[in-house]
Amino acid sequence: MTAIFARPAFHDALTRLSDRHLLRDLAYVNGRWVASCEGRSFQVTDPATSATLAWVASLGADETRVAVDAAAAAFPAWRSKLPQERAAILKEWHRLMLGAKEDLALLMTLEQGKPLAEARGEIDYAASFIEWYAEEGKRVNAESVTSHLPGAEMIVRREPLGVIGIATPWNFPSAMVTRKAAAALAACCTVVAHPSSETPLSALALAELAERAGMPAGVFNVVTGDAATIVGRLCEDARVRAMSFTGSTEIGRLIAAQCAPTMKHLVMELGGHAPLIVFEDADIDKAADIAIAAKFATSGQDCLAANRIFVQRSILEAFNAAFDKRIATLKVSNGLTETADIGPLMHERAIMKVEAQVKDALDRGARLVAGGKRHGAGPLFYEPTLIVDVPQDADIMREETFGPVAAVTAFDTEEEVIARANDTEYGLVAYVVTQNGARQMRLGRALEYGMVAINRVKITGGPIPFGGWKQSGLGREGSRQGIEAFTELKYLCIDTAG
Repeated sequence: MTAIFARPAFHDALTRLSDRHLLRDLAYVNGRWVASCEGRSFQVTDPATSATLAWVASLGADETRVAVDAAAAAFPAWRSKLPQERAAILKEWHRLMLGAKEDLALLMTLEQGKPLAEARGEIDYAASFIEWYAEEGKRVNAESVTSHLPGAEMIVRREPLGVIGIATPWNFPSAMVTRKAAAALAACCTVVAHPSSETPLSALALAELAERAGMPAGVFNVVTGDAATIVGRLCEDARVRAMSFTGSTEIGRLIAAQCAPTMKHLVMELGGHAPLIVFEDADIDKAADIAIAAKFATSGQDCLAANRIFVQRSILEAFNAAFDKRIATLKVSNGLTETADIGPLMHERAIMKVEAQVKDALDRGARLVAGGKRHGAGPLFYEPTLIVDVPQDADIMREETFGPVAAVTAFDTEEEVIARANDTEYGLVAYVVTQNGARQMRLGRALEYGMVAINRVKITGGPIPFGGWKQSGLGREGSRQGIEAFTELKYLCIDTAG
């Protein structure tokens, strides 16, 4: 393990780190911690206070090529390891992550803003993907095909693609790295990762732990810096055989276009605009609890957040009252406060988008029940907000929000709400609250979404195929489909006639 301390930091809370080696300000390439050749760096700040956390190395196109060189050179040896050898390294990475949970959660809260309790939960969630794929990598099997030709034996097997590029967002800065990287590494591939420049510290801490776990040089690389430069270089390099990206649909389209000349495999988890549908037979208290969890986790900055809440008209008033009562109990505070429920938004652009959507809805006739303005905790904090009677043509019903604003509207019939829920280019997740078993099955089929949660919110994890329909993405992450995304099928036809 290379003993390199981060440069002096400026945030008092960083003194709470028990392991200062987890705070890294250099990129990780070919088993070494590297600065920009030109000495460039970028500032990482705490969205709750605007205090500086670190200045992180800003690498460019040439240094990204060096990272791809390293990953390509490391691929044959990593591929040749026995599955249990790769699994042992991944399991040690998993163990080290859980052992460093408090430090990792602290770094995440400082750079991303989410409450500590949520950050701890994300570390558990992130580590779970490493554990899952450590085992799943042992089960990438060949299969025999019944021959249709005389004197021939036929085998189909999965082989690793090679170098995988990944680009991850700021809202889940640990879990999005491990969900992608663990699958690729278990598939025998090597990885060049680019984390969001707003939250690079979590990914760099994971690289530190991967190094300690015995990850060979070049197998897992983290390149920090300008996204357009680094991701653009990964997209154009023919040695990078797949790009895995989580982020907006708009950026996903750009990456897909950049990857087209080299015909890369694409795995993309893009925008979401989730409906939450509450039927009149629902338990109203349970429905309100589900709405709180589905809307306000990560301060609403979640592609799985319930953006459009449809409530059957007969229970609308009772639901709104129960929902408003719960919203009033949410504590807005710096995420370092153990009792915080709502932290800051990531940047000023996020605040401005929320403000614009709320104003547009109110201008179109919606009614403000709670919140509706910035919170006194700081410039990037916004009050948990409830607007009701939101018309279908309001911007908030058409565009992803990414903030703590709940938009509620009434519906009358099942057929109507299905049509309204499906009336979007997105199709990541939908939530349904009903006690009617037949309706549960009908909605599960009729909703045009990759995932449907019925009477619950938490549905994700290592064993499930995470992903969306329409313009919410391509491919799946998690489950065996997640590891298959980084493999290619090879068919062998062997003459046995002698």
